[in-house]
Amino acid sequence: MTDKNFDVVGIGNAIVDVISTSNETFLEEQELPKGGMTLVDAERARRLYAATGPTTEMSGGSAANTLAGLASLGGQGGFIGKVRDDQLGEIFRHDIRSTGIAFTTLPAEEGAPTGRCLVFVTPDAQRTMATHLGISVTLGPEDLNHELIAEARVLYLEGYLWDAEAAKQAFLEAVETAKANNTKVALSLSDPFCVERHRDSFLELIADHVDLLFANEQEAKSLYLCVSLEEALAQLQDHCATAVVTRSAAGSLILQDGNRFEVPAEALGEVVDSTGAGDLYAAGFLYGYTRGYPPSTSGRIGALAAGEVISHVGPRPQQSLGALLAARTLDI
Repeated sequence: MTDKNFDVVGIGNAIVDVISTSNETFLEEQELPKGGMTLVDAERARRLYAATGPTTEMSGGSAANTLAGLASLGGQGGFIGKVRDDQLGEIFRHDIRSTGIAFTTLPAEEGAPTGRCLVFVTPDAQRTMATHLGISVTLGPEDLNHELIAEARVLYLEGYLWDAEAAKQAFLEAVETAKANNTKVALSLSDPFCVERHRDSFLELIADHVDLLFANEQEAKSLYLCVSLEEALAQLQDHCATAVVTRSAAGSLILQDGNRFEVPAEALGEVVDSTGAGDLYAAGFLYGYTRGYPPSTSGRIGALAAGEVISHVGPRPQQSLGALLAARTLDI
């Protein structure tokens, strides 16, 4: 791809994850749909936190996780997101910069606190999220770094952020900068409930601007109101140059230029926590995509990155993904 300083620049929610183990009874009592993401206000976030057991705190956010994975593979990335000048905001800024990711957005001096996501992991490794977006949802066009976007091979947009009108406008302005500078645009649909809320505008965004789409099976079917995945795939290949559909243990499907590639999942041990699996798959795929690797090879790197992150608690790699990749023989 074009010679630029960054492989990927992502725009997304800057959030600190608060992770705890849970069970289905707790989820039912708290009216949290298993496997989904529920937006909550500050008071409900406080009550949920009080009802949980021991927790682990670490920086998260979908696009930020993807960029951390990209950095672990040896890629160059930048992130645009909004935090407050509070304790969680400082944790987020330190964590993402420590991975080598460029993060230039200044912390806000007033407004809502830094966003946090309560992640409840059930014994089957499924994760259920209750997210208080905090100040991250107020990201707007004024927070964009257009020079950073122009220097990226790919602009990566986190679908979760599409909930806020100011952020939506920021996305569209970022896309304009990307297109003017030969930067590809990638979108992650993020969550089936997110797709339900924004189906029509997502379809318009994909048709007009998106070069590379990431979705899981549920999101793909929800996007086109299809019962079967095959129906959804038939429409995806007509609306996007490259589409990636992840299917958990069933692996992933990649559609590009009328071709279809099937990639198996990678198992690096027992599945402990599925948090971040889709984010890290995107990291691996984008690493290969920005280097011009074949779709199947990019998919295998994505599967490897996802396989590592589900082998432990937390949404970011604990091993060097670059070292894991170097130990594999791939057809490049």
